[in-house]
Amino acid sequence: MASVRRRKATKFWWAYYRDSDGVLYGKSTKLSDRKKAQRIADALEATAQRRKSAQHVRAAFTDLLRDIYGEAMPTATIRNFSARWLEQKKPETASATYLAYQKTTFVFTKFLGAKADRDLSEISSRDLVAFRNSLAGKLSADTTNRYIKILRMLFKAAQRDGYIVENPAEFVELVRDSSGGGVGRRPLTIPEIKSVLSVADPEWQSLIKFGLYTGQRLGDLASLTWANIDLERNELRLTTQKTGKRLTIPLGTALRAHIESVEHPDKLDLPLHPRAFEAVVRQGRAVSVSNWFTELLAQAGLREKRDHQSRGIGRNAKRAESLLSFHSLRHTAVSLLKDAGIPQAAVQELIGHDSAAMSQLYTHTGRESLLKAANALPEV
Repeated sequence: MASVRRRKATKFWWAYYRDSDGVLYGKSTKLSDRKKAQRIADALEATAQRRKSAQHVRAAFTDLLRDIYGEAMPTATIRNFSARWLEQKKPETASATYLAYQKTTFVFTKFLGAKADRDLSEISSRDLVAFRNSLAGKLSADTTNRYIKILRMLFKAAQRDGYIVENPAEFVELVRDSSGGGVGRRPLTIPEIKSVLSVADPEWQSLIKFGLYTGQRLGDLASLTWANIDLERNELRLTTQKTGKRLTIPLGTALRAHIESVEHPDKLDLPLHPRAFEAVVRQGRAVSVSNWFTELLAQAGLREKRDHQSRGIGRNAKRAESLLSFHSLRHTAVSLLKDAGIPQAAVQELIGHDSAAMSQLYTHTGRESLLKAANALPEV
C-alpha cells in the first residue's frame, strides 16, 4: 500500500509506492497536507501497477489536480499535440532532423486512423507495438527503430507537459537487425573511388575529394561556400547540420592542391558546388544530391542501376539496402586514417565524431596532429 513520509529539512510529504513488479519509488508531492499527499500517493501506485485503464487514471488525476492544486490536466489529441511539438522543435533542430520528425508523426497518425483524433491518454503501448511491427515488415531495423525513438521523444514531451500520466512508448522495445549482423555501410576502396571519379563531372569530382579528405557528410559539403575556405590559415571551417558542431579541418596536401586547381570566384559567398548547393538549399536536405551519387555508383558498376520499373514486389515490400553511398567516403577516411596509425583522438576530432568516452580521455588534439592526419589520406 502506498505511504507518505516527510523528509528532513522539507515541509513537503513524499509519496512512496510500488509498481507491479514490487519496485519501490519515491516522489515529492509538493504538498504539506498529509491527507492530500496520501491521495496523490494512492493514485501514483494505481498508475504504476496499472490497476486501472489509462482513461480512468487520467480522470482520477484530473480530479486530484482540480481538488488539490486548483487546476486541470491539459488535453490534446495525438494529431494536435504532434503539430504543437513539431512547431516547438522546428527552430531547435536541423532541417533534415525536423523533416524526420514530421514524417514520423504523419506516418503514425495515418496508422492510427480515427484514433489519432482521440485523447492522447487513449494511445497505449499496444498501439505503438502494432505500429512498430507494421514498419518492421517493410523497412530496415535502423529505420523502424528511428521512428520509435522519435515517438518516445514526442510522448516524453507530452508526459512532461502534463498531457499524459505515463509514456506509452517508454518501454516499447526496438527491433533486432536480422539481416546478417547489421553490416551497415562499408568503406569505398581507393580503386572504387577512382572508378567513380572517372565517370564524374568536375563538380562531383570535387565533392568526392572533399568527402574523402574531410570525412564530412554530403549535405554539409554541398552547403559549402568559398567563405568556408581559408587558404591563408590552411583550413576549412564549417558547422555540421546534424549536430551543430563547429569544425576546423586543416587542409591536407591533396585537398589543398585540388582547391588551388579550381577557379576561385570574386565573391566568397558563392558555393563551391553550385548544383548541389542549389538542390540542398531548395529542399532543405541532401536527398536529391544523394540520389545523384547513387547514379554515379551505378555508372561505375558499383551499384545496380535503377530502371524505375515495377519489380512486382509491391510498395510495402522491404527494400534491399546497398552497402555503398556517399557516406561510405566517411568510413573510408576513418579506415585509412586508422590504418596509417593516426591516434583515435585525432581521427575523431578531424572527422567530427562525438564520443563521451573519448572526451574523458582527451580535452584537445593539437593542430599538428590534425594536419598529420589530413596528410595521411592518399591522393586520388
